[in-house]
Parts: sequence; C-alpha cells; structure tokens
Amino acid sequence: MSNPNPRGNRFADLETLPVRFTLDGEPFRGFDPERFKLVETQTTTEGEKVKTVSTLDAGGNLSITVETARYPNYGAHEWAVWFRNTGNGNTPVIGDLKSADLFFEGENPVLRGILGDHQNQYRPYAHNLLDGPVDHLSTTGKPTHIYFPYYNLEHGGGGTLLAIGWGGTWEANFSADENNRARLTATATNGLRTYLKPGESVRTARVVAIPYAGRDEDLATNLWRRWFVNCNMPRANAAGDPVKPFRTIFLAVDTGLPNSDGSISERHFTWRPSLEKMLAENIRADFRWLDAGWYFDPWGKTVETDWWGTIGSWELDTVKWPGGSLRESTDFARQHGMKTLAWFEPERVTHVDGLVANHGYKCEWALRDGNLVVNNIGNPECLDWTAGRIIAMMEKHGVDMYREDNNCYPGECWAKAALAEGADRAGIVENKAVAAHYELWDRVLAHCAKTGGATFADSCASGGGRNDLESMRRGVPLLRSDSDRTTTSLRLSMTTSFNKWIPFCGASTLEQAGQLDLDGKRDPYITRASLNPVFNLAAQWTQNPATDFELIRAGLREWDSVKEFLLKDFYVLTEWRPEADRSGWTGFMYFDPETEKGALFAFRMEECAEPERALSLRMLDPAAEYELRDADTGAAVRRAGSELVAGHVFRHAAPRTASLVFVSRVK
Repeated sequence: MSNPNPRGNRFADLETLPVRFTLDGEPFRGFDPERFKLVETQTTTEGEKVKTVSTLDAGGNLSITVETARYPNYGAHEWAVWFRNTGNGNTPVIGDLKSADLFFEGENPVLRGILGDHQNQYRPYAHNLLDGPVDHLSTTGKPTHIYFPYYNLEHGGGGTLLAIGWGGTWEANFSADENNRARLTATATNGLRTYLKPGESVRTARVVAIPYAGRDEDLATNLWRRWFVNCNMPRANAAGDPVKPFRTIFLAVDTGLPNSDGSISERHFTWRPSLEKMLAENIRADFRWLDAGWYFDPWGKTVETDWWGTIGSWELDTVKWPGGSLRESTDFARQHGMKTLAWFEPERVTHVDGLVANHGYKCEWALRDGNLVVNNIGNPECLDWTAGRIIAMMEKHGVDMYREDNNCYPGECWAKAALAEGADRAGIVENKAVAAHYELWDRVLAHCAKTGGATFADSCASGGGRNDLESMRRGVPLLRSDSDRTTTSLRLSMTTSFNKWIPFCGASTLEQAGQLDLDGKRDPYITRASLNPVFNLAAQWTQNPATDFELIRAGLREWDSVKEFLLKDFYVLTEWRPEADRSGWTGFMYFDPETEKGALFAFRMEECAEPERALSLRMLDPAAEYELRDADTGAAVRRAGSELVAGHVFRHAAPRTASLVFVSRVK
C-alpha cells in the first residue's frame, strides 16, 4: 500500500518525518520505504484532528508504528513513534533516538518560552540563537520542574510553536548556523540505547509543531491557546463535553485537629459540619478535595501526621473513616452538586516489606536509590496491581475524580534499574515506566467514564512537575505550583507567564506566608489575582468564627462574572515581573474576538509609586467604539478604539489596588 500523505510534507510524509535513530549503529532519519516496509495505514477524523497511523516492518523482529496528525484549522501537526518487538527474539539496538530533528529557515531566529516550576517560577526568556545555542536538559524525571518543553521559535517573517510531550527525562537543543538556519533536536528518555525483548516497546515523545506567519508574540500566544483548549485538553465526561471552568473546595483545614500540614486531618466526623456550614452560607463548589492521608500505612496502621512516608497501600484508613463513612460523605457531596476528588501518589512506595506481607506486592517492583523507592509501573504486573488498587478504592467509596501527585525524582532510580539489566539496556526502564504512566491514567479515566466521574485527572507532581503536553491530554493542573499558595505578587507573575501556555489551570485564592499554612488572608486584591479557570477555595468554615463568608461569596460572584473569558485570547499588557518586584503595575486582558468582549485586570502593586499607568488595548479595532464598565462602581464610559489602542489610563489612589473592567464593542 502506498503512503497516502503528500510527499514533501515533513510533518506527515513517513520518508521526511523529522525523527532520527540508529539500529545497531546504522543511522536513519525518517523512514525510507526501501528499508521500512509499509504494512498498513489508517486515517481517521476525530473532531478537528485528522490522524494517520502507519505500521512499518523494520525486520529483525521490529515493528514501528508512526502516528501523525494534522489540525487543518490551526495549521498544526504532531507525531509520535513506537518501536515494538513483535517477534520471538531480541531486536537490533535502538539508539540516538530523537523525537524531533527539525530545521527552520529564516533570518534572526529567536527562541521564546518560559522556564519550569520551583526555583525558576515560570520565568520567561527570549534568546537570539545567533548569540549561541540553548540546551534544556531535564534529568529528574519530573518534566516541567526546571525547564518547560513548550517553545515559540521566531524565524524569518513568522515562527513555529513547538511542544515536546514526555513525562520523564528529556532534552531540547536549539542552535543556529552561519546561514541563520535554526535547528531543534529533541530527546525523550535521555541516553536511550536498548534492544527490545519479545513483547517490549519504546516510544518517542509526542511532538507538536504549529507554523505561523507574522512575527507577533500575541498572535502566537493565542494561536497556541486556541489549539490547546480546542484540540489538546481532555474531555469532561464520557459524553465528550469540554472541560469548563469549575470551583473546588478543600475541607482539611477546617477540623481543629493537629496535623503536619492540613492535608491529613479530615475525619469521618469533620466533613459534615464543614459542608453543611458551607451550604448554609450559600457557597457552592463543583469538586470537593479528599487530600493525602486517608489511607493506612502498608502495615495497616493509622497515620496521624506522616502522610508522605506511609504511602502505597491505597487502603482506606478505617480508624479515620470507619464503616461506610467515606462513601456517605461522597454521596452527600454528589447530592449537593459536588463530585469528590481523591489524592494518590502511585509512582512512589514506602515500607515495601509491609506491602509484600499484606497487599500482594512484589519486591522486584521496588526500584531503590538510597531511601527513595520508586514503584516500577513499567512492569506490566506492577501496573495491573497499582491500577487495580486505585480503581477499587475509587469505585468502593464513590470517588469521582483522580488527583495524582509525585513527590520524588525518579530519574536516578530508572537509570540504576536499567544498568542492572546489563549492556545495551540504557533507558528501557524509564521509557516503559513513562508509557505505563499514561496507560495508568487512561485506565483510571476509563473507569471514571463508566461511573459518571470526571474523565480528566488533576495533574500534580510537587506542584507543577508534570504539565507536559501528553499529560495535559489527560489532566489539568488544579494548582500550577505549590508555591502559588503564597504571595499575590507570585500569583500575578505566574499568570502572566504560565497562562500563555497552559490556559486551564488554578491557584490558591489565599495569600499566606508558607505553602502549608492552614489558612491565610483574603481580600478583593488577592481574589482578582486568583481568577483562573479553576477557582480553589479553602477556609476554616467552622473553626474560625471570624471567617468572612460575604467576602468569599463576593469572590465567587466575581469569578462567575469573568469565567466565560478565561479560556479566550490572553494579552499581557505590562512587562513581566518576578515575585520580588512589586514596584510597578501588572495588567492583562482576556478577550473573546467572536463576541468582541473581554475582562481587563489592572493591578497597582504593593510597592508601586506610580498612581497611574496607560495600558494599550492593542487587541481592539481602532475604527470601532467600546464600552468600559467598572466592576466595582458599575460606571460605564465609551471610548474610541483608536484611543484605547493608543493607551487607556488607569488611576489607583493607593498601592495594592486592583481594577476589573469589562470591555465590549458598541454595536
């Protein structure tokens, strides 16, 4: 059968597909039809996506599956490749596997993007590749903690948006030659060099490339956001509905019980007073959190404080939740319009001897590096065991949504385990584990589809450690960072960088000194900095008689008033500021080009000496007229689009003040 893709399309034609590898040392780039025999090709249309899956016979027991897709409405292309042993003997050694090896023509190549979570706090950068290469080497196994594999490469009269979807170690190298030609080489599973035993497989990352015309960062940002929301996000339910903005509620800080950080204090006798008080105060949420600490340790003992050091059994702690009390709480929540999400951490285990003695675990599934023990879900038996325990718990206790965390760096454990397998097995353990992790999520979400739960996960890995593109097809980050639970200035900093790339996300709605504080400060300034598609509420509903419920209700009303805009086009109207810089203004706007309406936020920050700032509303039509309505006073004024594009002046009498203004075109 001939290749149905148009020849010369480097993103779709098998022969020119920008994937590089070696087989027993012989180099290949793309799939030469004389060497790789086409067995079967199938093309299907799934919504906005036209997907082609091709199976190739590489000889030597090796089958190769190439999945390409295009999104005609966005000019987007993607690809991923699987190498499988379908025979009875070992395959040739697969090495130097590059998920992408791409060249880009055009003058003055400039790489734009943001760095990862933790110490980099999603800091943006712009680097002219003529000044030198850029190399992002992620070695920990949490793919978005240090670097962030989403890129805007400007070149010539436009650019290309790029993303590398891989949940383990990876590397992206960008360079330019003397002729201004830029190059990207991207690796998933650093150092992979392995043969495959019968039944084994390895894969590349999923790579997305979206070329665009016009060297305009706003254009690129919003092309990406539209594609991401419409084509990359998971679905909300089995019916395939889109995920819409939602509210969550956290109850564990409202118990009055001593604990390590608030995540393990909820009990069978605490949830009802919290929820009943919340409902009595006319506060509603879509999801209720059941966070860490609900489980027995592997020896079947209740755990008072050490939620981190006692995981792996995924068996309900019946001291904290006797009888059917947890199911009673999830049923109660559902009766009042709330689903329940529960916390799991399946990639790490503790007390392996207890898991073996009591829960059918096998010692060989535990990958060790000092005190760290990584659960080897890349082993099919271990994957079955892990998925089975998670799904059984969710089914028995009526849990509607899967929240996953990962509080370790598995990279070194994977590497040591592969080394123990002998020569020519580098990277095999990691690659299988990452692929199995995606399968784990797929199994859990398939269960949720059957039970009416949420068919997307909450993606957390010590905050923002797992927000790679492939994971974002299955999950959304309810918290884009653990540190985003602290200062308002950090929250604004992250909104003006992270939200360009991952539109659907959430943050805390409190300001607090420490990430793990039980409660914090709330006011309109903080609330306006917290208005994301996910609105997370935590409060001491019954324990603190001074809790200001009207302030919470006002915040929810304001979120309701802007939620329709939060997944639309996004414009940052001021320079980006790190957390420590509170000396200026921060402004941004969400704008719907179809309805020509939007919501504009202008913050005079805590240490800002300037009482006014002109913000250019450059997304508006200079020839049109617009109404600006102040959310605080209700006052509305009309202004010419040309005046707003030139710069509308915002005036705040005092620092630490925020405006919310609704903008709409006058018809």
